[in-house]
Amino acid sequence: MLAGCQTLPGNLPAHEYEPFKPLPAEKRLMNEVRIRWEVREDVAQVCAKAIQMGKEQAYITPPVACAVWDVPKQECTVITGPKPTHVALGHEVRHCFEGRFHR
Repeated sequence: MLAGCQTLPGNLPAHEYEPFKPLPAEKRLMNEVRIRWEVREDVAQVCAKAIQMGKEQAYITPPVACAVWDVPKQECTVITGPKPTHVALGHEVRHCFEGRFHR
């Protein structure tokens, strides 16, 4: 299983609101994905562990969402807190299809 990045709290960078061009189907991590959404109060701890974030970094910039995917099973779990933004949720769903897309 692999984990996507964390969505950081506070003001999201402007590029998060910009349209993006999806990868061609043959370059995506997965095309047909079963997505599960977990809403958790302890999202920062769960996501920090899933993305193997160090304790110090997790304390300084606690994640507010993450995606954990399993390519062989074609499954992805998006984990958020109880009040995610549409942008954060969409960002993590994109990880389910494209994996690590940050540059």
